[in-house]
Amino acid sequence: MPPSTAATGSSRLNRIRTYLVPARVVNLCFLIVLVSSTLLTWREVAVLEDAYVASQRNTLDKVSSTLDRQMEIGVNALLFFRNAMRAAVQTPLASDVLKNVQAEFAQQRQLPVWRISVDQRRTLPITGVSDAFVARHPLLSRDDPQMHNEMTAALEVGYIMRLATAIPAMPKHAWYVSRAGFYLSSRPTAVSAESITRYESLLAQPWFTGQSIHDNRFRGIRWFTSKHPTGLQEPIVTVSVPLDYAQYWYGVLAIDYAYSSVKQLLAEALRDEEQGEYQLYNNNLERVVTSLPAGVQPRNFTQAQREMLTQAITLSNSGSLRLGPNFVVWQKLDHFDGILLRIQTLREGLQGDFGTISIVLALLWLLFTAMVLCSWVVIRRMVSNMYAMQHSLQWQAWHDPLTRLLNRGALFERAKALAELCQQQHRPFSVIQLDLDHFKNVNDHYGHQAGDLVLTQAARLIGGCIQGEDLAGRVGGEEFCIVLPGSTLLQAQRVAERVRERISRKEILVHNSQTIRISASLGVSSAEPSESYVFEYLQMVADKRLYLAKWGGRNRVCAVDPIQDAPNT
Repeated sequence: MPPSTAATGSSRLNRIRTYLVPARVVNLCFLIVLVSSTLLTWREVAVLEDAYVASQRNTLDKVSSTLDRQMEIGVNALLFFRNAMRAAVQTPLASDVLKNVQAEFAQQRQLPVWRISVDQRRTLPITGVSDAFVARHPLLSRDDPQMHNEMTAALEVGYIMRLATAIPAMPKHAWYVSRAGFYLSSRPTAVSAESITRYESLLAQPWFTGQSIHDNRFRGIRWFTSKHPTGLQEPIVTVSVPLDYAQYWYGVLAIDYAYSSVKQLLAEALRDEEQGEYQLYNNNLERVVTSLPAGVQPRNFTQAQREMLTQAITLSNSGSLRLGPNFVVWQKLDHFDGILLRIQTLREGLQGDFGTISIVLALLWLLFTAMVLCSWVVIRRMVSNMYAMQHSLQWQAWHDPLTRLLNRGALFERAKALAELCQQQHRPFSVIQLDLDHFKNVNDHYGHQAGDLVLTQAARLIGGCIQGEDLAGRVGGEEFCIVLPGSTLLQAQRVAERVRERISRKEILVHNSQTIRISASLGVSSAEPSESYVFEYLQMVADKRLYLAKWGGRNRVCAVDPIQDAPNT
């Protein structure tokens, strides 16, 4: 049996030949081209996507900056009001008018509702409630000795507030609500029993209660959203700041932004920018306004999408997120406690510049892929036809067309290579020479067609007796040769005997009802290590023994030379 190393080498050689089939090479080349083009296109898509995200963020950043500057005007005004009141409380003006205010308050403080108005053309009136109302409310107190200074300071700020709210860019409604039982509004109304209700509602507003020392320890600006404020028909957003002096909480200054005002500010911020749906949310992720016109339903998020968005906003002040078919970018505002979102659907994205480029890029990739596939089909078919033609021509060059065994040239070429390989690997190498008996009689009695049939059947029987690396070929008219690499003389003799037996038992139909039997004579030779592996020599020895088999009566196998008689002494 052949060694395992020879089998391994042959197996590797067969695998290499299998991989180097032209069709496989063509497939591999086209696959590399297709994968490379897809990767390059995907890289361009990734770059384009990054550019699209950067563009969306830049657009949103411009809009948010513009909106932030508009909101900053009200915040700065609110801080200015607080600083002015602090200065007025600390150093009130010593004038007869302010002294008269204090006297008028002393006369009216017991009334259920009262108003002090110095000059309605210059300042805003102060509206207040009785001492009994203040005594009943837990947040109110008139025990502070600076209360008169606070009241005169409110009148001074009322003058500033009246002028400030007249500026076009300023919010139109500002408040000062005192814990001493009075309030000041940039939109004063007539004094009535409803004034008490109004003051009560102001005390209950979250922008007032949320400014207590307990709820706002840092005493900074805070934003609140009220959807159902008293006295207004639409929701409002309120920015407020506490008024403190000498570690005492006097009241709250506030500015109201109606939702319509915020929507107008957003529209002004979008005037020179790319249009799209913008949504402004408060810090609780409740929608305040949207840039869509009235009557158009804004896009809503599902519960799962809201959770994803909330988590992303918690981690970063700005960013982007893909939520289903929508692409969302967000930016937290500096002067408003909320987030501005820009939402763009897939359809809107495709209608823009980046969408057009993406479509063109996709079409180019599809066109290139279609061209590659068409080229692959054509070239694959051409290569297959050429390979089939080459294989056919090669097979015809190497094989006998009648018996389909190797012809003499191909057999000798391969046998020589196998002999050298067996010699290098120290393996035995055997040759069987075969000749059909009385074949000429078959041609003479039954014709050459019957002779061709006999040769074909004999070749089929020979091919059925060999396996693996073994070779079989037709080397003459009715003469065949079998090459058995790795087989000893005894093993080759057994193969030859099996071939002889199968041929002799085969009954061949040569005409409609005429059958014949033939036989074969075989000669066997073999080379063991340290012997000659020259194939021509081994074939010559096998041929010589073949004729010994014929002389010995035919239909037999001869594997040894006859023993010559010793000379007489």
